[in-house]
Amino acid sequence: MERSRILPMLTPFNIRAALDRAARHIITVGGLATIVSILAIFFFLFREVTPLFSPPSAKLSQRLSVPALLEEQGPAQIAVDEHREIAQVFTSRAVQFFDLKSGQPIPMEMPPQMAGQQITAMASGGGTGQRVAVGTADGSMLLLKIGITTQFSDRGERQKHPYIRAGVPIPVTTSPIVRLAYRTTDHGTVFALASKAGRLLLVRLAADDPSGDHPLITELPQPAGAVTALALDSLLENLYVGLSTGAVAHLALSETAAPELRASYPVAPPATAVTSLGLLSGDRSLVIMTADGGVSTWGLVRRADVPAGWTLSRMHALHAHKGPVTSFAPSQRIKGFLTGDLQGNLFLHHATSSQTLLRLSTGEFPIRAVAFAPKGDGFMALDGAGQLSLYALQNPYPEVTLGTLFGKVWYEGYDQPAHVWQSSSGSDDVEPKLGLLPLAFGTLKGTLYALLLAVPIAILAAMCTSQFMHQDLRASVKPTIEVMAALPTVVLGFLAGLWLAPLLERMLPSVVAMVLVVPTLVVVASLGWSLCPPAVTRYLPHGKEALVLIPVLGFGIGGCLWANSFFEDWWFEGNIKVWLSTHMGIQYDQRNALVVGIVMGFAIVPVIYSIAEEALSNVPKSQIAGSLALGATRWQTVLHLVLLSASPGIFSAVMIGFGRAIGETMIVLMATGNTPILDWSWANGFRTLSANIAVEIPEAPHGGSLYRVLFLAALLLFVVTFVVNSLAELVRQRLRDKYTHG
Repeated sequence: MERSRILPMLTPFNIRAALDRAARHIITVGGLATIVSILAIFFFLFREVTPLFSPPSAKLSQRLSVPALLEEQGPAQIAVDEHREIAQVFTSRAVQFFDLKSGQPIPMEMPPQMAGQQITAMASGGGTGQRVAVGTADGSMLLLKIGITTQFSDRGERQKHPYIRAGVPIPVTTSPIVRLAYRTTDHGTVFALASKAGRLLLVRLAADDPSGDHPLITELPQPAGAVTALALDSLLENLYVGLSTGAVAHLALSETAAPELRASYPVAPPATAVTSLGLLSGDRSLVIMTADGGVSTWGLVRRADVPAGWTLSRMHALHAHKGPVTSFAPSQRIKGFLTGDLQGNLFLHHATSSQTLLRLSTGEFPIRAVAFAPKGDGFMALDGAGQLSLYALQNPYPEVTLGTLFGKVWYEGYDQPAHVWQSSSGSDDVEPKLGLLPLAFGTLKGTLYALLLAVPIAILAAMCTSQFMHQDLRASVKPTIEVMAALPTVVLGFLAGLWLAPLLERMLPSVVAMVLVVPTLVVVASLGWSLCPPAVTRYLPHGKEALVLIPVLGFGIGGCLWANSFFEDWWFEGNIKVWLSTHMGIQYDQRNALVVGIVMGFAIVPVIYSIAEEALSNVPKSQIAGSLALGATRWQTVLHLVLLSASPGIFSAVMIGFGRAIGETMIVLMATGNTPILDWSWANGFRTLSANIAVEIPEAPHGGSLYRVLFLAALLLFVVTFVVNSLAELVRQRLRDKYTHG
């Protein structure tokens, strides 16, 4: 009885219905899983990218009172150690250290050389530790080394001890020194100073004369106007002099020749004094601050119309203060700097992005000195009331803005703003260049060159096999082309870079000849076959005529390769590279867009061909037969009926090929020079977003600017692919509704 109840349920219809329901549920779950996976990828990329655009922040963490500074009006410098545990305040009276944990001063004994000295100017120099030079009221200079030693106790506790060492005073002039710039190198020490009497001097100390017993003093050319600021670069080649007239004078220095006053550049309105000069890390960007609150960065750029070949040009204009700028401090890590003004305002700037990131007010007292923490995670300010303010800084990605990512930026060493990608350099002082536009341009360039080759070949091949080829021949040709899609792209890239690129360089004249010779031979062969009598054509069944082209193509390609040197001598004056450079201004690189176009086009031909061939083959045979019965030729039927009916599928094939090319990595990575440039030329290389990610991500510090910009590049690829595919689907639906009937 039970068996009779079960058996009727297991009918073929019920089994089929159950399988259909199971298949529907599985497909639904798979589709939902795909959508969830795509959304998860998007949100992961978005989460990694969003911190790039988070605003910086600064929080006042501590404020100390230094009452001894209330009555002082002279020069001042401040500094803080890398752990922000000890602060240093250096004024015209003494050097003081403060324990920031307790807020108490650390007792220090001043060197006897500083006793009785009235400090009128001070400047920081390079080298290990903090080296400072001071100028005195009696016209002498004194070299100081101020620093902190770190020791660890038996229990592993870090203990820091500040120290100060002083050299012997070096007499230079009889008038008080009011402005001072100082640099020390392996070859010696150089000072540039301005005295109250109006003299501008250059003082050199040899490396073997650290005590300054035999200083070499040179009188410098005096620019027009009173000297208000000095800046000396670390190469000891350029001295910049700020003047009361609102100009900056550039003096070229040399160990073998006399100093030369190159030019004087107006940087502010007339009679608006330059209040401060400073150099950013790397000493290539000069920061100029003026009495009207102006802050700008300048650099030496090449100019052919200038006798010296170089001119000082403004590169970036930052947000201006409302009052005279009184203090400046560069970051040791990035192209950022602090400025303070007479009204107690602090501004945090970044030169590369031309951004003023923070604007703070410490009160109504003028800012006397500012300093960055060595790690860039904090800064200090000393005001006229003797208040020492310490700030904690969160500023992880100052160099990343929409402008620096996609716009032209004026980088150090460049003659004008440019789109550049250069994530690393041999020096930490060089600013990172994270322009994504050259990479996006390279992605588009490589894709278009690949499609330019692949789309005509794939679609014409699909038309041939689906509409003109014999079924037996089609059964062999179609699987062969489709199997080509299984070739690993890393193998294709390897062959392109190591075999095809050198071969193409040697055989470029014959390749140019093939563009003309091979199509001509195909047309001639086709016409010749059509004119052959039936006694000849009957030996080859209809639909297999394409086999005739095989020896024709072999003869054309082989003949062009054999005549390579002939073509080069005849058309290109014996050297095609020189001819391209001389007559067309094209510099040929071995790994170029032509190589990538050929190989990547070869890689995406099977994808486009397979989908297009299916679309063409699925056009109803009844429509084709009706067109032929009405008197249309085979070509007329294909062009006016089959192509229109199959246009949705062909369009989908092209867009899938586009998506395949835009995300290609290994071929472009191995077959191009990976040069991120903006140039449509077929003869040079490029770098794509996907290849750049593969190259850069292994070396990108986790969480750093480069790391997150690479994720931004991945997000761009994701969004572009999604948008293109969505638009392509809309177009495909419209084409299907328009040209598909029944």
